[in-house]
Parts: sequence; structure tokens; C-alpha cells
Amino acid sequence: MRATHVLAITHVGPDGDALGSLTAVGQAMQQLGKRVTLVCDDGSLNRFKYLALSDRIQTERESNIPYDLLFVVDCGDETRMGKAFTTLPNPKPFIINVDHHITNTLFGDINLVDPEATSTTEILYSLFADLGISLTTDLALSLLTGLVTDTLGFRTVGVTARTMKIASNLMEVGADLSLVTMQGLNSKPFATLQMWRTGLNKTRLESGLIWTSISKRDLGAIHYTSSGSAGLVNLLANVDEAVMSAVLMEMQDGSIRVGLRCRPPYSVSELAVNLGGGGHPLAAGCTLDGPLARAESLVVDMCKEMIQQQSSPLHDRSR
Repeated sequence: MRATHVLAITHVGPDGDALGSLTAVGQAMQQLGKRVTLVCDDGSLNRFKYLALSDRIQTERESNIPYDLLFVVDCGDETRMGKAFTTLPNPKPFIINVDHHITNTLFGDINLVDPEATSTTEILYSLFADLGISLTTDLALSLLTGLVTDTLGFRTVGVTARTMKIASNLMEVGADLSLVTMQGLNSKPFATLQMWRTGLNKTRLESGLIWTSISKRDLGAIHYTSSGSAGLVNLLANVDEAVMSAVLMEMQDGSIRVGLRCRPPYSVSELAVNLGGGGHPLAAGCTLDGPLARAESLVVDMCKEMIQQQSSPLHDRSR
């Protein structure tokens, strides 16, 4: 790898796989002797401060560095990179795109995209082995964080024996599974519980869809600054009477972040793509223009239509 100045980017509204992947790439690049800058528009999350290099994650790239490699992790398309990418001058650096979303647009010069992988860190585990990267305890912890959080503790569809073997190998070199589980899945700030309360009070259930919308006024009142639902959309998806869930959150700039979940044999990936986003069959999302009421009406109508289509006996469940 000839690059000397590497810019590593992950998606806006980061989760455990995004931050685990980003910090893992940072450590790998350092081992290779590269100068690396880690960027996420929304920064890191406090509960992941145990990750090595988490304190090095910037919200803006350094404009005076001549980056010659862009390493993108866990982003299904270019828009998910946010301003960290759009503000890069043309021509853009050589792009390595590492991701596991089935809706990935293959925007890189090299695309290491495997929809069968449970997380982006699972792909990085194999890549680092091929590059001869030493699996240190800190690096293993970053990789395990992605595995655990994106599989909800190895409970999602797609977890295989290989996934468990990788997790075991990471634990053998010192990655602490209990730490990752507590910080990545269980630990939540009080503002998150307040946001959940607000969302749950507004929850509706119709035609197999359960959803809620939370305004920026509501979020401002509880000083909630995250751009994600912190698991609320997953909680709603567990309701017996629902097959699909949606959470809409109005950001301070007026945009609407939408999280979508479903249970097999239903899928939300095509729905998310139709709304300008992407993701997995069982977990996807998008960002829409406001106002919130109009976005809610659009999402609800399209979700109900998708549920009806996918409930048809003629629907191809293999897609």
C-alpha cells in the first residue's frame, strides 16, 4: 500500500460497527506506517470511548493534508459519508469501500462489499489478516465491537459458525466480550430513556406497521443530540402484532432521519432504497426532507404498501 496520507471515514449517526470499523482501520494504518485521519460528521459516542483512537475521531477533516487514499467503512453510498466526503476537493483520492450492506452502490475504486457478512468489522478481520496486520488486544476490541453490536449480541439472522469463530479468535487475544456487551448494547444515557418515553407515547400500530415520530422540539426539550433512535426502532420491531417498524426523528437542520426494521420474511432494504437510503433486508434507513408530518405520511404509506405486497402469496420471498 503506497499511500502515505489516509483519510478514513464512516457514516453519519455512527453505531458500534461504524466506530469499531473506523478505529480498527486507524490502528491498522498506523501499523503500516501511514498517517491517518479518522472522521465522522457526528463524531464518536461516549459509550464507545473504550475503543483505542476513539478520542482521535474528528468531525471535520484537516484541509491542509494532501490525502492520497480514502478508506470508507460501513457506508452504503456516498451520501452516508456526509460533509467529510462532499467537501473533499476533486479529483477525489483513491477510494477503498468496505461494507456489508446489500444496497451498497459500489462507489469505490476497490469495493470490498460482502452482504453475507454480519458486520463491516467481520470483513476487516479477513482483510487485515491478508495484509499481515498484527491482531493486538486493542484492534481485536474494535473488531469485536462491530460484531457484537451489529448482531445485537449474535442474535440476528445471518450469524454463522464463522462469525462465532471470529469472535472467539478476537477474545483469545484479549477482547473483552462483557465490556463490549455492556457498553455497546446495554449502556444508555438518561436522555435516551427520555427520548424513548417521548417516542413510545406517540407510537401507533396499524396494518402490521408500528411507528413513531419525534420532533426537533421534543428532542431539544430533553437535550437529546444523537441522530439515531438508540435502539427504539429495534424495540418497536419486537412487538408481536407488528411485522415492520419505523422511527422518524427530526434533526435540528429540519432533515428527517428514518430507521426501519422488520422480521423475516419481510424486507425493508428495497423500501429504504426507494426513499433514497439503503441498508439490510431486516434493518435499513434513510434521510428525508421535512416537514416531519409530510415525511411521516410518506413513510407510513410506503411501509403499509410494502407490507401488503410482501404478504402476498405470489411475492418472491427469496429476494
